[in-house]
Amino acid sequence: MTASPHSDCLVVLFGATAGAAGAKLGADERELILLVWQVVDRHSKKVGTLHKCLVKADNLDLGEQCREVTGLTPEGLSKAEPLDRVLQQFSQLVSSDLKSLGRNSYIFCTDGQLLIRQVLHPEASKKNLLLSDPFYSFYDLRKEFHDCYPNVAPVKDLTIQSMAEYIAFGIDETEDDFGVWQVKAMVAIIFSMLPETNNHRFAVPETVKPKYETGPCSKSEAVDSETVIRARGLPWQSSDQDIARFFKGLNIAKGGVALCLNAQGRRNGEALVRFVNSEQRDLALERHKHHMGSRYIEVYKATGEEFLKIAGGTSNEVAQFLSKENQVIIRMRGLPFTATPEDVLGFLGSECPVTGGKEGLLFVKYPDGRPTGDAFVLFACEEYAQNALKKHKEILGKRYIEIFRSTAAEVQQVLNRYMSTPLIPTLPTPIIPVIPPPYTITAGSVRDCVRLRGLPYTAGIDDILEFMGDATADIKPHGVHMVLNQQGRPSGDAFIQMKSADRAFLVVQKCHKKMMKDRYVEVFQCSGEEMNFVLMGGTLNRSGLSPPPCKLPCLSPPTYAAFQTAAAVIPTEAAIYQPQALLPSTRTQQASAALAAATPAVTYYPAQAAQLYMNYTAYYPSPPVSPTTVGYITAPQAAVAAAAPAAHTPMLPQPGALVRMQGLPYNAGMKEILSFFQGYQYAPDDYNGLIQLNDQARSVLQAPKDWVCL
Repeated sequence: MTASPHSDCLVVLFGATAGAAGAKLGADERELILLVWQVVDRHSKKVGTLHKCLVKADNLDLGEQCREVTGLTPEGLSKAEPLDRVLQQFSQLVSSDLKSLGRNSYIFCTDGQLLIRQVLHPEASKKNLLLSDPFYSFYDLRKEFHDCYPNVAPVKDLTIQSMAEYIAFGIDETEDDFGVWQVKAMVAIIFSMLPETNNHRFAVPETVKPKYETGPCSKSEAVDSETVIRARGLPWQSSDQDIARFFKGLNIAKGGVALCLNAQGRRNGEALVRFVNSEQRDLALERHKHHMGSRYIEVYKATGEEFLKIAGGTSNEVAQFLSKENQVIIRMRGLPFTATPEDVLGFLGSECPVTGGKEGLLFVKYPDGRPTGDAFVLFACEEYAQNALKKHKEILGKRYIEIFRSTAAEVQQVLNRYMSTPLIPTLPTPIIPVIPPPYTITAGSVRDCVRLRGLPYTAGIDDILEFMGDATADIKPHGVHMVLNQQGRPSGDAFIQMKSADRAFLVVQKCHKKMMKDRYVEVFQCSGEEMNFVLMGGTLNRSGLSPPPCKLPCLSPPTYAAFQTAAAVIPTEAAIYQPQALLPSTRTQQASAALAAATPAVTYYPAQAAQLYMNYTAYYPSPPVSPTTVGYITAPQAAVAAAAPAAHTPMLPQPGALVRMQGLPYNAGMKEILSFFQGYQYAPDDYNGLIQLNDQARSVLQAPKDWVCL
C-alpha cells in the first residue's frame, strides 16, 4: 500500500511517548510507547477498525506526566513489541482495512506535526529503522481545521478538545482509554469538514524531505534570520549528512548545513543550519541538548547574516564545481605544492573514480595563484567516497595526505578564507600616528578593574562594548585586555580597566550574569595587581593568587618611545612590538620607570578608526606567543637609540623591520630562510638581521598564557 495526497483514505494517527505530552511531545527525547489509529474513507464516510498498540521502549522508566495522562505502567509495556515489529503490524493492519474499504492508498492525518517530525522520524533514525513512504507526507489536522474554520483560535492554540468543542462533538467523560477518545474525536472533526458539510478539501499535505540536498549558496542570496540555528558541541568529524540526520524529520533548505571552521581552518564543533521556514526552525530549537551518539548538542537561534558569512560565496569556479548535485565531497589536505590533477587522480586510483575526472577536482589557491595544499574532490556515490577515505594519511610525493568528508558550505568557507588572504607584496593601509595622553597598564591594590569570565569564544571588541553599554564611557584608553590560551585562541576571559573603583563596582552590579550571545557572563571586581597576575599566566581563584608557572622575570609592557621620524607603514593587523620584549628582560624597576618618564607614549590607529578612543588593531607590547595573525614590528631607530641606555639589555641592530617566523621545519637552516625571502631586502651581508633564539628566549616564547590589549 502506498501514500498519495489524492487518496480518498486518511489514516488518523495518534501517539504518546514515555515523557512529555502536548506541546512538548518529543522535546525530551523520550521513546514512543503508544500508537492508536483508524482508517477513514473520505468519499463514503466509512471507517475501519480502531487499533491501539503499545510499544516497548528501551527505557521503561516512565515520566510523571506520562503516568498521569496515559495510565500506562512499566509492567504493561514490558509485554509489548519493540518499535520495528509494531511498524510491521501497523502496515499489515492498515492494508487489511484498506482492502475491506476497497481502497489501495492512504495518507496520514495527525494532531499537529510533533508525532511525525519530532518522535517517529528521530527515533527511527537513532534505531536505524527505515520508515516506509507514507511517513513522509501527512495532513496537519490543526492547520486543516483552521483553514476550514478561520475564525477559531490560532493554529498553535488548537487542541483536539477545543476543536471537538467547536463542532459540538460530545466527548464521553467516562472514556478513560487514553488515545482512543482522541482518535474518535479526530474522526468526527474530519467528517465535519468534508465537502458535504463545509466544502473543505484536503489538498496540500505536509512533507518530510527523505534526504538532505547539498548545493551552493550565493552571498547575494536573501536568508531569513527566522530560519537559521546554530548547533554546538558537534563531534569534529561530523559531516553535513550527520547533522541532517540529527534533525531528521525537519526540512533543511538546499545547501543549508554550514560547518564552522576556526582560524586554522579546522572544524570547531559548530554548524549553522538553515531550514525551509520559521516553523521548522522553531521545531529544531526544541531539540536543544538532544544527543548525537554520546554527545548532547546545543541548539540556539542564529541570523541569516551569520549563515551567509560562513556558507555564502561569490566564486564562479566554486559554483560550477558544486553545480553537480547529489555528489559526495571529500577534502584533501597537505598536498605537495607541485601536485597536479594527474597526481591526485593517480593517488586516488581506479577504485574511487572522481566525477568528471579533472572537472571533479578543485584546488584551493591564494589570490596570486600559489597552491595552499588543499583540494576538494567529488564522488558519485558513497562507496567511492569510502574507498577514498581509506587512503587517509597515505603518502603522495614526500607528504602524507589527510582525507575527510566535507560539505558544500565548507568548500565556500575555505575558498573565501584563502581568497581574502592579503598578498605579501601588497602595501597595506597607511597608519595615522595619534598621540594620546600618557597611559600605563595599572598595577596596585586599587580595585578599579573588572574581570569578564565565560565570554563566547567568538566575542570581539564590539561585543564587549555592546555588553557594557553606557559604562564604556568609563573605560580607560587601551583598557580592554583579551586573555588568550597558549594556542592563541580566546580563553573566554577579559579584563577591563575602569577610570575608578566606583565605576568598576557599578559595572559589576549592572552586568554580572548578563547575557552575551546566548551565554551569561560573570563580572567580578579586581585590582590591577590581580589582573596582571592572570595576564602573565597566573590564576585567580577564591584561595587567592597563584603565580605564573614561568620563572622568568615578568615582562612589563614598555611604554612606546617617541620619535620624530615618519611613521612606518605596517599592516593594520600588526602590533608595535619593541625588541626588548622578545628577549629576557633584565632591567630594574627603577630603570623602567626612568625610561617611561623620559619617553612619552605614541600609539597608532588605523585611518578608518581614528575617531574611536579604543584601539582595535594596534596592541600593547605583550609577552611572546601572541596570535599568529599579529606580526612583530620594531620601533624606529631613533626610538631604539633613546631606549638602549636605560634598558640595560643587548639591543638588536635595527636596519628595518623585525619579523618573527613560526612553524619552520626543524632542519631549516640560514640558507633555506634566506631563500624563502628571496626578492626582499634583508639585513646587511653578515646577516645580522637573522636572529636565532637561544634556549632562554625560546622558553619565553612558549609561555603558557598570552594576552592582547586592545
